[in-house]
Amino acid sequence: MPAESDSEPAPAAAEPDPEQVAEADAEPGGITADPPPPLSRRPRTLVLAAGAVVAVAAVVTVAVLAGGGHGTDAADAKGGTPTPAADGLPHTAVDVSTGSCGKGWTRPRAGTQVFDLHNSGGSASEVYLADPKSGKLYGELEGLAPGTTRSMLVDLGSGTYAFKCLQEDTDAVTGPSVTVPGTTSQGPATLPVTQHDMIPPTLGYQQWIGARMSELARGTAVLKADIDRGDLTAAKRDWLSAHLVYERMGAAYGTFGDADGAINGTAARTPGAVDDPSFTGFHRVEYGLWHGAAASSLKAPAAKLDSDVKALRDSWSQARMDPADMGLRAHEIMENTEQFELTGRTDYGSGTNLATARANLDGTREILTRLRSLLAPRDPALPQLDAALDRLQHALDAAGHGGSWTPLDRLGRAQREQINADTGALLEQLAPVAAIFDVRRTA
Repeated sequence: MPAESDSEPAPAAAEPDPEQVAEADAEPGGITADPPPPLSRRPRTLVLAAGAVVAVAAVVTVAVLAGGGHGTDAADAKGGTPTPAADGLPHTAVDVSTGSCGKGWTRPRAGTQVFDLHNSGGSASEVYLADPKSGKLYGELEGLAPGTTRSMLVDLGSGTYAFKCLQEDTDAVTGPSVTVPGTTSQGPATLPVTQHDMIPPTLGYQQWIGARMSELARGTAVLKADIDRGDLTAAKRDWLSAHLVYERMGAAYGTFGDADGAINGTAARTPGAVDDPSFTGFHRVEYGLWHGAAASSLKAPAAKLDSDVKALRDSWSQARMDPADMGLRAHEIMENTEQFELTGRTDYGSGTNLATARANLDGTREILTRLRSLLAPRDPALPQLDAALDRLQHALDAAGHGGSWTPLDRLGRAQREQINADTGALLEQLAPVAAIFDVRRTA
């Protein structure tokens, strides 16, 4: 279930009484959903401790200390000499500007240490500490404002490094290469992904979506025909088949724009909202099919769904997905699954949330397949990610029985807890994927 589909516009109203609130929280299909967890996106820089350490690409643990504040000695290092501060770590003051990027690091050493980065330029800057030959990043800091100092925590081994300064509205500048002596193994690093890297998998995924569009249009045409001839038993079967095709296309929802809400939107969580003419698409038809509506009353919603799908299919060749979104979408699909499907929030009577969750898992796998050649050298935890995908698939498949699925409210406690736990474990493994594929500026 895409986040875009849950916009649920509702008119302003006076403060409702408690009975209205309780009724509004009941799901249309008769399930009272647990409070959905907050939807969040995993940015490249993941907060691990408020105001302290943030990790880049989590799995490779490239740490950056955001906001500085390391004690009285943090910015007092002279001539590049590492100076112990209140945290007990050696600190080196380093300049960040177009004209003096990396100036101040003159006495390199191995081990865990802090660089106090001061932006002496006139605009905000990103700062990377990289291997100038391989391009691997050992630290990064975003949004360093002019005249400010912030701290970067790194763990360096023997090798050659250089600071890269990327100030706004200027070309990237790479500072002097500095060699850390000795034979110590290099610390955690990540190989950045560029916009160019992401173009081929994105184009391949767009073509895959195009093929699914044709499959989806065939499915909604069959559903419409079922309803037109009054065969609601067939319509229920074909509704699920077509809906699951749509749910497998999760990485493209943001590109669908308003069509996503028309095709797969939900009603406001207020009494009578399912009768609002703006409530359309798969869930509108679902509500009617599983709440005893006459076939004649479903002809118009089914026709509109079919028309909206065909319009989306016909316009897809002109759509352009943002390559920078691909890695984030892999995580968002399952995050939305946890929020909307596993709470029953999108059940309008069919009881097929677990079938949708399974389709969402297929969609996540498709994205990861497209990204795998880029992910393999960057994510040492890829085997654990594959295992997490398999565990959740096994747990969900246990709720499927041929063409039918166990509704959420009929799951045994142990089975539901297993699905929830496996979903949470998969989300933990997918969070680094979102960070790894956050495209960095290179020039």
